[in-house]
Amino acid sequence: MTNVKELILTIVRPLVTYPDEVLVTFRESQHFLEYDLQVNKADIGRIIGKQGRVAQAIRTVVYSVKSADNKRVRLNIIE
Repeated sequence: MTNVKELILTIVRPLVTYPDEVLVTFRESQHFLEYDLQVNKADIGRIIGKQGRVAQAIRTVVYSVKSADNKRVRLNIIE
């Protein structure tokens, strides 16, 4: 699962003002591989984007990752 985490970090770090404060945590549920993304409060708007377009683009890339056990990947942006 570190590959997905690295993918998220690679996408998000160039977008934010405080790249050192980007934190991605992982947890596994029955149907999902869930990744929680936390950034500095000042960077939330940069990650969400106008009308959520940036967040949707990030999720589109992350959701395309297939897992070996057929679980879906989910990205949660924590405010």
